[in-house]
Formats: sequence, C-alpha cells, structure tokens
Amino acid sequence: MQNQFLAKIEATVWDPKLEEEIMRLWESEKIYEFKPKKNKNRNFSIDNPPPYPSGKPWHPGALTQYAMIDVIARAARMRGLSVLYPIGIDRNGLPVEIYAERKYRVQMRKTPREEFINLCKYALDDLEAYMLNLMKALGISGDFQNKYRTDSEEFRKLTQWSFIELWKKGLIYMANRPNNYCVDCNTTIADAEIEYEELPTYLVTNRFKVRGIKQDLLVATTRPELLAACQMIIVHPGDPRYKKYVGKTAIIPIYNGEVPIRTHRSVDMKFGSGAVMVCSYGDYHDVMLFREFRLKEVVAIDLDGKMTEVTGKYVGMAVRDARSQIIQDLQEAGVAVRVDQIQHRTPLCERSRTPIEIIPMEEFYLKQLEFRPMLKSLARKIEFHPDMHRQILMNWINSLTTDYPISRRRYYATEIPIWYCTKCSTPHLPKPGKYYRPWRDPAPFKRCKKCGNTKFAGETRTFDTWIDSSLSPLFITRFIKDRRFHQLTYPVTLRTQGKDIVRTWLYYTLLRCYLLTGRAPFKHAWIGGLGLDAEGRAMRKSLGNFLDPEPLLERYGADAFRFWGAGEAGLGFDFRVSEDRIAGAGKFLTKLWNTARFISSFPQPGSAKLTPTDRWMLSELGKLITGCVRSYEQFDSFGVATRLREFLWNVFASHYIEMAKGRAYGDSASTEEQEAAWYTLHEVLRGMLLLLAPITPYLTEQVWRKIYGAKSIHLEMFPKPMKFAINQKVSQSILEFNTQLWKVKRDKGLALKDPVDAKIPDLLKPYEKDLVRMHHIQS
Repeated sequence: MQNQFLAKIEATVWDPKLEEEIMRLWESEKIYEFKPKKNKNRNFSIDNPPPYPSGKPWHPGALTQYAMIDVIARAARMRGLSVLYPIGIDRNGLPVEIYAERKYRVQMRKTPREEFINLCKYALDDLEAYMLNLMKALGISGDFQNKYRTDSEEFRKLTQWSFIELWKKGLIYMANRPNNYCVDCNTTIADAEIEYEELPTYLVTNRFKVRGIKQDLLVATTRPELLAACQMIIVHPGDPRYKKYVGKTAIIPIYNGEVPIRTHRSVDMKFGSGAVMVCSYGDYHDVMLFREFRLKEVVAIDLDGKMTEVTGKYVGMAVRDARSQIIQDLQEAGVAVRVDQIQHRTPLCERSRTPIEIIPMEEFYLKQLEFRPMLKSLARKIEFHPDMHRQILMNWINSLTTDYPISRRRYYATEIPIWYCTKCSTPHLPKPGKYYRPWRDPAPFKRCKKCGNTKFAGETRTFDTWIDSSLSPLFITRFIKDRRFHQLTYPVTLRTQGKDIVRTWLYYTLLRCYLLTGRAPFKHAWIGGLGLDAEGRAMRKSLGNFLDPEPLLERYGADAFRFWGAGEAGLGFDFRVSEDRIAGAGKFLTKLWNTARFISSFPQPGSAKLTPTDRWMLSELGKLITGCVRSYEQFDSFGVATRLREFLWNVFASHYIEMAKGRAYGDSASTEEQEAAWYTLHEVLRGMLLLLAPITPYLTEQVWRKIYGAKSIHLEMFPKPMKFAINQKVSQSILEFNTQLWKVKRDKGLALKDPVDAKIPDLLKPYEKDLVRMHHIQS
C-alpha cells in the first residue's frame, strides 16, 4: 500500500495575517473566473446588491451579509456550477450629492450643474476603494476585475433604453398630482423612501364660526399652518355631537374663507375633537378626500419648504416657524382653546430624516397599479429564503395606491432622455443605444414631428435612483450587449439582499424587469436579516454603539468574522454584532487548526481495511456531508456552521480522535488497524475542510494546500457521503458511554490516563478494543 505524506503543519496556531498572501494567490490564479456553460442549468448567476459608498466605517451588518452571499457563491462552485458573481458599486442619486456638498462645501442649487456633476463623479472614489478593499480582505470571490458602477455611461445607457422602451409601450405618462416631497433634498420621493416615526407635535383645537349656529365648532389639527388650504370640515356620520352642524358652512379662522361641513366614516371620533380639517395637503388622507369630493387644491407650501402667498402674513416662513407663529396668533385671538403636545406618527424622508410635505407637481409616472395581480403571481412563484420574507413583498404590493413617480429634481442621476419642441411642447425621445444628457446636449432631431419647428428644449429632470438599480439583473447578464450571454444567465438564479430593501430594490426590479421582459428576473430570493448591536438595538454612530468592522478583521481575521456571521442567527433573522462573539468564533478555528496539525503528522493511505470505529466515524461524516450540502443548496449557511461546529467539537475531536489516537500511534494495534485510523482521520479532515471552505476560505485553503496538494480547495467539489450499515443507536451510545466514564474519573479525582473499571455495553462490543484503549478500562 502506498502511503502519501505531503507535509506536516508546523505552526501551532492559525495566523490571520496569512489571509492577505492567500488572497493575492487567488488573484494570480484567477480561480473564480466565470466561464458560462452551454447547459444553462449549470450556470449560477447572482444578482448581488451593489453597495452604496455612503461613508466610513462600513456597517458591520452589511459586511456580514456580503460575507454570507459569498458563502453561497463558493458553495455553488463546489456543487459543480459555473458562477456569475458580479461586483458593482451603486453611485447614483441623492446620497452622493449630499456627500459631495459636505466634502467640497458647496450647494447643489448654487453650483453650475456640470461642475457639480464632476464633483459628484469623483467624490466617492476614496470610499469606493475603501469598500472594495474591505470586500477583498473579507474573502469575497466576486468579479472585481470587471466591477460595474451604476453611474457609468454603460449603465445609464441601459436605464435610458428601458425608459424609451416603456414609453413606446404606453407605460409612462406625465401628470400633475400630489407627491411626497422632501424640502431638504429638494425632490419628489417615492412611498418606499418614507419611514414613519413617533415624534412630538402640537394638537391645536380651534373655534370655527358656523353660519346659522351660535355655538362654535371645535376642530382639532396638527397642521394649523395649513388653515389657508382648508377646503372642508368633516365629522363622523355617527357622532351625535355634530349632527346640527352637518350641511352648514364653517368660517376659517384668520382667513375668513367659508367651507362646507360634511360627514365621512374615516373620521376617528376619539381623536382630538372629532371634527377634522381637510387641507391640501396634510397627509394622504387629505389627498384621498380631495379626490373623493373633487375639492379645489390650494398650494400653501412651495418647493423650498416655505409658506406661499395664500398664507398671508406667513409667506416666506419655513413650515415649522409658521406653525409656531400661527399657534401663537390663534391663542392671542382666543381661537385656540387647547394646545396639547402629543406623539404623532410622522412621515420622514429616509435620507434626510426631514418630515415630508405633500405638494402637487408635474412628474413622470410608471404604471404599476394595473400589474399588481401579475406581480403577486410572480412573487408567489419566486422561491424565497426564508419563505417568511415573501410576505414583505406581498404586503407592499397590496398597499400600492398610486403609480410610481419616477422623476426627480436632482443633478447626479441618469437624465430623462426627452427634448420638447419649444413651439408646441411635443415631447421627442431619441433612438436608444446612446447615453443622452438633454439638459446639456443639442437635440438629436432636425425638426418637430408635429409642427416642424427646429428648436428644442431638453428635459432637466433625472430618474429616481431605483430606476437604475432595478435593472441590475439585465445589466449583469448583458441584456442589450450580448444576447447569447444573456440567454445563458437570465433569469438570474438568485437575488441576494437585506429585508430592509424588499419594498424598494426587490419590488422595483420585479416590476421593471417584468415590464421589459415579460417574466420574473430571478428564480430565488435570499433575504438577510439586519445587523444590530449586542443589546439588539439598531447600530448608529449617534448612539455610540457602532462597531467598525475594519479593526475586527485586522484583529481576528476574515475567517473568524465569516464563521461568526454564518453561525450567529438563522437564515433571514436579525443578528447581533458583538466583538466577543467574533472572538469566540476564532476558538473554533483554533480547534480546527490544532486538529489538522495533529492529523498532518500521519501518512495518508490510499485505502484501508476499516475497523467498526472507523466505519462509525465515516458514517457520521456521511450524515454531516448530507446535511451540510442540503443546507448549502437552500442557501442556509447557519445550518452548515452549526452542524460543523457540533461535529468537530462534540463528535470528531472529543470522541473519535480520542478513541483512535492510540491506534494511530501504533499502541497495541496492528499495521492494518493503524493505517485504518490514519485513513479515517484524513477522510474526515478532508470532508470537514471541503464543507467549511465556503465559510472559512482562507484557513481551509492553507491547510488543504499544505496537506493535500497544490490545487486550490476552491476548485474541488463537495465530498460524497460514504454509506455504512450502522445501528442508529450506536452513535448516541458511544457519546453517552464516553461522557459517563469521563464523569466517573472526574468525580473520583482520576486523570484521563488512569485506569478505571467499567463494563462495555453489548451494543458497543464491536468498538470495545478502541474504548478500552481510550479509557484504560480494566477488565
């Protein structure tokens, strides 16, 4: 028999500093290069979320998600699939503009557009480099060489192509409607970009004079600054307090305008006075009522967040200032009978944290309401991991009440490709295939198709940033660039992302790709939980609970961080980021390293005549392989990590190695028995390394190349389980027998090598020789 003996591991501990050297080796060998296979089913494409370089340090929860996505990619390769794993950077939209304003101390509206765009173009370069370096250090095996940017001309060309295609299909239109508006960001924002928070405000109860009735009507409002825009008062039809007022006319305090008093079942009789102002616009309940009663809207707040001329003496004041002043005026006039401070559910812009206003303006809209049934049907066909997060998407689709406003009044985003005839205002769209800048470039038309005019004005608005990023599945599969490549990789196998952007990135991707291709853009959706602090709170710099991941990687290494991330929480659940827990994951790596170091001291037989103990151990390994591969197929790294941790600590190292150690050293064992122990030790180590490789790529690579050959472990396949006819009760009996004898020795103050009296159970008789040697049992 030929015994192979490559090299013994000499180092007593795993050194995370080796990770950088191994990373450079991977880069030089190009082991992660994607080569599409002709059989489409053997290609595995990942729509990986392009991170937004919003600042330093990077959120450790986000970095953990990228590590777990990489586990999926590596596992797919080890299942024999060719993996398309693109790396992108999302650089469009409002956050980059805000960052550029702060970095260069400029204001977008006061800076020439082209100059400001150039500032934005390079503002994020340092942050992008920082994020890419962190991803590489973490062991991300994506395609860095061909990384893409959402602000590149190539990506924006695709975005404009999609707009032109959807315009041709009649799915885009312009309309003047009430829109969510952030006065700090100076732009329309979508419903999905709004967060709600309970904030303190004032509930003001005012006296309204009523024509024909001596008794005043008490009307409560949290928006007294919108009195000038009040067009109706409503009460609940079942509220007996106000029956005599219904059908009468109320006089608006300060402004003396007259408005009708009507009934509506949406009124909460227990809130405030039970009588409510209907203004344009305090909230979307007002919007609904204006449409229902066909009221004439009055614009009281302008696009700068200032009060308009219709508000009289408050014109030019900021909303908050106007609110304070009008409350004071109402109190001094004896109109405000109560001013109560309350907690009010307030809609905020997710970027600026500024309360949004609802302001009527003309915007471009993408039709979505009519497609809700189809989108829900597609959502039910996509396989979610975990399935519970499908409901986030379903709830969002069910909540939609308007079409998607896609235009924004910003600079650093993809421009809307339209020119208007200066004479008849007819919109003209160019031929797709180029990147257009209508605000700067001359129109690519000679004359108006309607009136023959030769002069055009370019559109100045841009797209919402989700209009770009929602096309990521089409971009990474080269939809308009390489049709053959697209056919081999689309629909994408897997969309990976956090649960916090299901209603934005996932939904808009589903909507847009369906409208453009007629089918769902991906087959599976992996939805990760959110990273919280050690106490379960959201991590924020303002709270002082934010952990910088860079020092953690330097201190403990990427593999410890990755193994912690894999084993910290079940698939899709929120997880807590704790340095102590990450350090604890390093103990597993130390145990694995020491185990590999011990096994590396023995030769590797090509085959062996196994003992019952060896067959038992290889049977347990087979169960481990089956369970781990199944978890990998379900994109569940938690199931893999927990199984491997349990197997190494509580089965292989504690029991089998102790049972086979004497035999491996030749203690009262034949050569045949000794080689069987060597063979089994190496088979189990090989199996564990292969199963662990996607999670801890660096350590497994180092051990594999040291002991088992120069070829990378990441080019190997997952092992196949060996099958042995082992009584299902044997494993538990072995573990219980060993544990009981250790306890007996401990209770008697004996060392593990001291002899002990014990009887081997009948079920364990086949393993008697190893058990006697292990425990020094006296017959």
